[in-house]
Amino acid sequence: MIAADLREPDDFEAWRGEARRLIGQGAPPETVAWTDGHGTADLFALPSASAPSLLREVRASRAFMDLARSAILHSEPLRLALLYRVLWRLQDRPRLLDDAADRDVAALERMARQVRRDIHKMRAFVRFRSVTDDDGSERFVAWFEPDHRIERANADFFVNRFASQNWSILTPRLSLHWDGMALLEGPPASREDAPAEDATEELWLSYYRSTFNPARLKVGMMLKEMPRRYWKNLPEARQIPDLIAGAHKREAAMIATGASLFEDPPPASLDAVAEGIAQCRRCAIGCNGTRAVMGEGAPGADLMIVGEQPGDTEERENRPFVGPAGQLLDEALGAAGIDRASAYVTNAVKHFKFAPRGKRRLHQTPTAGEIDICRWWLDGERALVKPKVVLALGASSARGLLGRTPSIGRERGQALAQSDGTTIWLTAHPSYLLRLDGEAREREHARFADDLAGLARVLKTA
Repeated sequence: MIAADLREPDDFEAWRGEARRLIGQGAPPETVAWTDGHGTADLFALPSASAPSLLREVRASRAFMDLARSAILHSEPLRLALLYRVLWRLQDRPRLLDDAADRDVAALERMARQVRRDIHKMRAFVRFRSVTDDDGSERFVAWFEPDHRIERANADFFVNRFASQNWSILTPRLSLHWDGMALLEGPPASREDAPAEDATEELWLSYYRSTFNPARLKVGMMLKEMPRRYWKNLPEARQIPDLIAGAHKREAAMIATGASLFEDPPPASLDAVAEGIAQCRRCAIGCNGTRAVMGEGAPGADLMIVGEQPGDTEERENRPFVGPAGQLLDEALGAAGIDRASAYVTNAVKHFKFAPRGKRRLHQTPTAGEIDICRWWLDGERALVKPKVVLALGASSARGLLGRTPSIGRERGQALAQSDGTTIWLTAHPSYLLRLDGEAREREHARFADDLAGLARVLKTA
């Protein structure tokens, strides 16, 4: 057995040099005992210097090198042996990394992915607090507990981002200190070594509370991106439970505020709706110089189709769903046996929200507040058309109909009965399908077709 030891567990260049030499000397993976300065060495292993001289040239692809630079930072002790085994196998199978089903490759990819995620979490969840150094200067100190050995790999990010400030990041493995000129490394630290709070914290908490949007709250997604174990180091985290608890109440208040902007009686006809939306300036979208697009179709239609907002083509032609998304919708409706000409088609938001890019106008998603304000017009159309079934295309249109932002993934393809006797049927917006390709496109097109087939069945019994 040959002993291969790294003095520092995250020293990629040291591992690279040792691995190249061992493979060049023809040492199979099962004959090498790897340690990283923190494990227990094999008492019977021989120093690697006793191995024979170089016997073969060593090859490694750029893809492997990139993967290895991440994976070596993983906290798993067996990562060094895994890296060496994959490198050894690459000598005879240069395209080994293309085999996603290979157990070694899959394990290496998983380690690299977990390390990259930990790097992202450190950048997102480090919170600096101000302290005064012995010389009277200001220093910003943060505490973080990474899962993997990412501190040194992440140092350049913080140096580049906070180059003009003196700061320290304390972790259980080591500490990093920047004085504006040089990055220094210190010994391990504990949570008690970091300051508890500073004078600017309440200002940050006030900002966080003011920017919290209850209409955009998705607790599951939030916990995925910001797991609870990070909360103890985040000053804003202690507010999250109360903000979540009050989210529905605040969302209802937002919707009520949108409705209260309209003091006039509901529109008496679809012509009145068309005239009203043309003059409406109650939100920023109505003030952006675009032309409001009215719905089209006959009052009394059994089916009402609601999209998000008109696009560039719809605004220019002054008709809903006549662009690429509308063409895809027409084809899917026809395949499901639904005649679009017999439906009433409109949008939750009546003006086109966009960002200019040269001569192009790029779609922007309306905010919950903008949807809630425009809901007054959509309610007016719905009351006048009196459909039996309403097809909601996407989350924005569903919010305009339901007064809440649903999860399309969970609620699509379900008949949602409403107090006015109508049924709302949810599915994805066809523009979402246009952004996909490959297998994802085929899969989502099939789901969209299934949803419309279900809609056709609902219409027959409505």
